[in-house]
Parts: sequence; structure tokens; C-alpha cells
Amino acid sequence: MSNFRRYYLPAIYSLVTYFSIRLLLDTVTGMKFWKRPLGLNLFEIGCCIFFGYLLIGTHHYMYRYFDKHWADMDNYRKRVLKELGAITLMTILFQNIFILPLAMFTDDGAQWYDVADINVIPLLYSLIYYGISRSNTFLQAYVNNKVKLQEVMNNQLQAELKFLKSQLHPHFLFNALNTIYFQMDEDVNAAKRSVEQFSELLRYQLYDQQQTVSIRHEIQYLHTFINLQKVRASDKLVLNLHLDPDLYDQQVYPLLLFPLVENAFKYVGGEYWINIHASLKNKRIHFIVENAIPKITMPVKAGGIGLENLKRRLELLYPGKHTFEINKTERTFSVVLSIEPEPVVYQTIITEEDEDQMRHHG
Repeated sequence: MSNFRRYYLPAIYSLVTYFSIRLLLDTVTGMKFWKRPLGLNLFEIGCCIFFGYLLIGTHHYMYRYFDKHWADMDNYRKRVLKELGAITLMTILFQNIFILPLAMFTDDGAQWYDVADINVIPLLYSLIYYGISRSNTFLQAYVNNKVKLQEVMNNQLQAELKFLKSQLHPHFLFNALNTIYFQMDEDVNAAKRSVEQFSELLRYQLYDQQQTVSIRHEIQYLHTFINLQKVRASDKLVLNLHLDPDLYDQQVYPLLLFPLVENAFKYVGGEYWINIHASLKNKRIHFIVENAIPKITMPVKAGGIGLENLKRRLELLYPGKHTFEINKTERTFSVVLSIEPEPVVYQTIITEEDEDQMRHHG
């Protein structure tokens, strides 16, 4: 409690209460209280000030009691009504004990209007004081609850992102290990190179999913993945790849583009071509992946875990800042991703080894 509220506010509260009662009574009776004996007025004012300190002190004692014993009440409306009831009973009791006797033994005694004014005016001010002083408490409790709720939601979102990342790893591992497995019987040296590329991919996946990276690193990752996939792809595969260099300094969350490319290699068929196009337009990243699919009579769901996880990650990481479209025709399957990139908050350190690898890939 501040010094003003502790030492000065009760006196001000008492004087406002006293003069409100006196002015109202004088309006009804025609009396002018300033013409009464000064000693009598000072005595009444002194009693009212004592009443004010006692009332305000009891207010805060009751607040501490409320916070200790009623803090677990989930229904704030019910709690406020109970507190108002307790404050009302306490105020009526105090004002009839400490203020009403002043009217009974002064002037012409306690008339009905004296009793009414003494019970209504102090009670009104007491409830006003309760509303002002407790509003801060309830507002702070509301803010704390919102903060705790936000923390819980953030923890849930982070847990969900980690879960989605854990789903991505087995899905990718299965395809990569399957490629290396078939290489072992045909070309051990090629299998070793694939293992090196595979290790590069795994190292990149260690990035924190809540930390952004430059698209330069995403593109390098895609190049490594594409080179690994070419090993198991048919020689008739036609791959058209266009990655705009203007994208390199943009910041995105890692492993957002990978599921689209992986999905294309997984479901490519028919005329056996894949188009991958990335560009920067109107300060938004546009990533388009198209692939041919076999002409089939039975409906087949292209995508699966990879694209479903990507949709959910986009909702969590780029709420209201992305569009994601899937289009399927009889012979083609395409996905179009548009993202409003994150602002650059730090400069990614690129080692000489990274530069050499990027020059090697493109």
C-alpha cells in the first residue's frame, strides 16, 4: 500500500463523507452547520476521521482475507458479489456504531433522515472505494491469467512443432536410407558419397525450428537432397530448377520448402518431369513445385504426412502471412507456397566450407 493511500486517503475519504452528510442534512433541515459551535464540528470531524481510518484499514484487511480464502473461485462474478456483500455488511455495522451516535446526541437527536443519510452516504462511498481499489487487483489477476494462458498455448505450440519435426525425420530417413541401401550392391563409392550428402541433410535438420535461417541455407539443403534423389531417379526424369538469387538473404523458418520437393520426387510419374521455381515478388517468397503423375483411374492421395505437417507448421509459424495451394489435374500435381518472410534479426555466419558447397551446387 502506498503512503498516500495509507496515511492521507482515509482522512480525505472521511472529510468527503462528513461534509456530504452535513450538506445534505442542512439542505433538508435548513440548518447551517458552519454556524454551530466550532468545538462540536471539530469533534464530529475527528470522529469521522477515526471512522475513515478504521473503515479503510478494515477494507484492506478484508481484501487480504478474500485473496487468501477465495482466490480459487473460478467464477469472478460470484466472488465479486460475495465481496460486495461482506463490504456492505461491514460498512453498515461501522457507520451505525461510530457515526449514528453523533447524530443521536447532538442538535435535535437522530431523525429518520439522519438515519437514512448516515446509512446511505458512507455506504455509497465505501462501495465506490471498493470498486476503485479492487479493480486494480482483478485487472492484474486477469492480466496474469492471460499471460499464463498465453504461456500454456506457446508451450503447446512448441510441443506440437517438435512433434511435427519428429514426424518429418522418420519420413525423410526412410526414403534416404532406402536409396543408399540399393546403391550398396551396385557402387560402393557412390553409396559413400550418398552417405556424405545424407549426413549434410541430417546436420541441417538440427536447426531449431523456432529460429529463422537464410533461404541460402534452405536452397543448399534442397540441392543436396535433389542430388541424393537423382541417384535413385530414372534417367528419363526431366528436372527444371530455377531458384532466384534475390531470395538468398531472406529469412525463413527451416525445412519449409523441403516437403514440397520431397513430395514431388515421391509421386512423380507419367511423363516424368519436375519443375521447381522459387522467386521473390512484392516482398513475398513464392515457391512452386510441379510434377507429372501417372494417369490412373482410381483416385490417389498425393502428399500424406509431409504436406499435412507442412500445412500445420505454416499455420503455427506464419499465421495470416502465408498462402498454400494444392492443385491436381489428370496428369499433373502442383503446390504453390507464398510466404511473407521474417525480418532479418541477425546475420547468418557462412563458413568457407558453406561457400564452397554452394558454389559446387549451383
